[in-house]
Amino acid sequence: MKLIDINTWDRKTHYEFFKRMDYPQYNICTNIDITRFLPAVKQKQLPFYYAMIYAATYVLNNMEAFRYRSRNQQVVLHDKVHPSFTAMSPTSDLFKLVVTPLEGLPETFAQNAKKQAAAQTQFITKEAVGRDDVIYITCVPWVTFTHISHTISLNKDDSIPRISWGKYFPGGDKILLPFSVQAHHSFVDGIHIGRYIDSLQKYLDNSK
Repeated sequence: MKLIDINTWDRKTHYEFFKRMDYPQYNICTNIDITRFLPAVKQKQLPFYYAMIYAATYVLNNMEAFRYRSRNQQVVLHDKVHPSFTAMSPTSDLFKLVVTPLEGLPETFAQNAKKQAAAQTQFITKEAVGRDDVIYITCVPWVTFTHISHTISLNKDDSIPRISWGKYFPGGDKILLPFSVQAHHSFVDGIHIGRYIDSLQKYLDNSK
């Protein structure tokens, strides 16, 4: 982790401008193409949810803008962030929040995430509370949405990105997935989300 000197940071003006907003986060929704990714995941017998969590987090880690966090008038840059994702209970309609380190190949991550989700009994663990070296991930597999919003406290230091996707659907000769990125404008601009979506699409297209 690196502490940023705001006074010499080339993003100082943008950071301070957006940080004073009452609601500095914004959301962009789009459809991504999983035509190649879906059969590759099925061939490996991986749960699609965990495979997408890995893909979304792996690609995001290659983009510095998404690893900045605001802490009490300071800015830190994490070397790596990890997925904090929702996991449904097998016996009820309730869910829990699980944090699994992004380590190894997709197969290893999926195995670890599945085990951790099954073993966790609390809604959220004490170790996960207050962490900001994460990204929040959720899935709404029952709805092919065109827009989504997230619950959020009006805490201007809350700069953790939120990523979500919905129910995939056929679009012509493709299979499309509704995909949403919510980010803090002090650190992430539209160009960064555009680059992230483009990089994620390349990753999905090249999965084998």
